[in-house]
Amino acid sequence: MFYFQLLETQNPRLPYSDSKLLDLKYFCELRPGMFLWAVLNYAYLAKQYLNGGLQNSMLFVCFGQLIYIVDSVWCESSILTTMDITTDGFGFMLTIGDLVWVPFTFSLQARYLSLFPNEISHLTLLSSNGQKNLFKTNPLHSSLKNLKYIKTESGSKLLITGWWGISRHINYFGDWLMGLSWCLATGFTTPLPYFYIFYFAALLIHRAQRDDVKCREKYGKDWEKYCSIVKYKIIPYVY
Repeated sequence: MFYFQLLETQNPRLPYSDSKLLDLKYFCELRPGMFLWAVLNYAYLAKQYLNGGLQNSMLFVCFGQLIYIVDSVWCESSILTTMDITTDGFGFMLTIGDLVWVPFTFSLQARYLSLFPNEISHLTLLSSNGQKNLFKTNPLHSSLKNLKYIKTESGSKLLITGWWGISRHINYFGDWLMGLSWCLATGFTTPLPYFYIFYFAALLIHRAQRDDVKCREKYGKDWEKYCSIVKYKIIPYVY
């Protein structure tokens, strides 16, 4: 079952033009699922319009999620340093997750609003993957000059200030808050749209635990030192 979900093939590639190769995992990680998510949202938005006009809650959800989708695709290179790319194999979990689960689950809020319109507005914040990716790819960037870090025996650097001094996976918390805001826009008449935040919370906690195990094996005592400085896994002062 484990190999069925993750497989051992990290980056399967297919030839598509002359000597060029298509990295299947890198391609499937964002674009197909994200674009289908946007298309589904547009379809639900159109359905609400045909049923009597657009409401603020639908516009908020679709616009907020469109920003999320565009930002993810625009900064696609930042996923090269995430666990999906660096650790997990290209198996059932990633293929179904990226191509089916993401578009049809992440668009539940817009689907609900297309069927049961509701007026609500809400604000939220975005996550901080950019700082981590910049630190890994361009550590001499001027915006990082005041950040402190621990240098491990393996030569890697672990940030202990900035976003990553707040919690070890502050990006997970920001991502979850974004999803919560989308769910809140649907109101409280049914728990269906809120399935996303409970599923997402379980997913992020599990990923954080997996990452913790991997980092303990990789960094040893340096990781223990890091955890003593950055004490919270995801939610500051809570978890």
